[in-house]
Amino acid sequence: MAAEAEQGFRPLDEASLVAYIKATPALASRLGGALDSITIREVGDGNLNFVYIVLSDAGAIVVKQALPYVRLVGDSWPMTRERAYFEASALREHGRLCPDHVPEVFHFDRAMSLIGMRYIEPPHIILRKGLVAGVVYPLLADHMSDYMARTLFFTSMIYNTTTDHKKGVAQYCANVEMCRLTEQVVFSDPYRVAKFNRWTSPYLDKDAEAIREDDALKLEVAELKSMFIERAQALIHGDLHTSSIMVAPNSTQVIDSEFAFYGPMGFDIGAFLGNLILAYFAQDGHADQANDRKAYKRWILKTVEESWKLFYKKFVELWNKHKDGNGEAYLPDIFNNSDLLSLAQKKYMTKLFHDSLGFGAAKMIRRIVGIAHVEDFESIKDANKRALCERAALNCAKTILKGRRQFENIEQVVVYIQSFDQD
Repeated sequence: MAAEAEQGFRPLDEASLVAYIKATPALASRLGGALDSITIREVGDGNLNFVYIVLSDAGAIVVKQALPYVRLVGDSWPMTRERAYFEASALREHGRLCPDHVPEVFHFDRAMSLIGMRYIEPPHIILRKGLVAGVVYPLLADHMSDYMARTLFFTSMIYNTTTDHKKGVAQYCANVEMCRLTEQVVFSDPYRVAKFNRWTSPYLDKDAEAIREDDALKLEVAELKSMFIERAQALIHGDLHTSSIMVAPNSTQVIDSEFAFYGPMGFDIGAFLGNLILAYFAQDGHADQANDRKAYKRWILKTVEESWKLFYKKFVELWNKHKDGNGEAYLPDIFNNSDLLSLAQKKYMTKLFHDSLGFGAAKMIRRIVGIAHVEDFESIKDANKRALCERAALNCAKTILKGRRQFENIEQVVVYIQSFDQD
């Protein structure tokens, strides 16, 4: 399949994209046939792909094309275009399970590594940009807990038969290059001298060195890396940070699932929570006389707390609803009384909580001393101020990662995060 996909690939620019759309009914029809009025804007500010917003007088679509290299670095870092296949597949599967929070895919062209999908219209913006700007999203915790509970539960063996689960694992197993990229940039490079690592130098030189020399941290990260590689728990998004989520006051849409594979649920939950915590630590760098951001920091932590608690509630509700179904992880004739099932659920969710804390902390660390940083910190112009925010986040993440099993609930985590406040 991969060899076939090499034939007929060409990177599209704005002119050739118009011709492609005209020749593709599934896309042309979404523009209402008004193809003479098309305007195209390239908005791919990510690390990997071209993303075009295509507008006509009668409709709008987004077209995303994967390149055969990491866009952030250039063609010196080759990258499989097959990631587009896994992105389209995961969008369709997660969209089936949670249609309210995943954009519809209209068209996928494997040879061209091209996806045509719903245009997520204004006032939606990337969540990370909203967090930098200090915008409150009252429904974020409810929407994201719904997305995570539904996509993770319904692709796990609590719901599925072994046969169906293994089919899914086999399909996404081939997304190995994207998994290996995650292994490198999240679990390996921050803990060694690596070509693309960077940080706010010279302020964080000693902090980066301390991470590379922290043996206890390395042992814990190795355990998380092993889980990431070996544990095919559910079909995870694989890159669920705040730039993979688009938000409006009453809407939340999850995009960019090209890292999708069957992995540990905690990696998705941790990515979301960890990036919210990064946003929390960045707020002091965005505070000014007009807005000290203290109320906003409280809202972020409230969202962290509510996201986990709502996820827990919804996931267990789904489990109870389908406890007599086809799922083979907890067979109903074994877990045949409510007390036993309740104990199993508590044990499962406690482990998942600790996994999520560990992965979230690892994702925080890589965003400060690894290759790909976050706008939350990068947009703080004063390097000294930025470094102070980053150091607090780094120290918080290291302690959570190493001591994650000591936290009994999300409230304790929130209290610990608050202990880093300067005032």
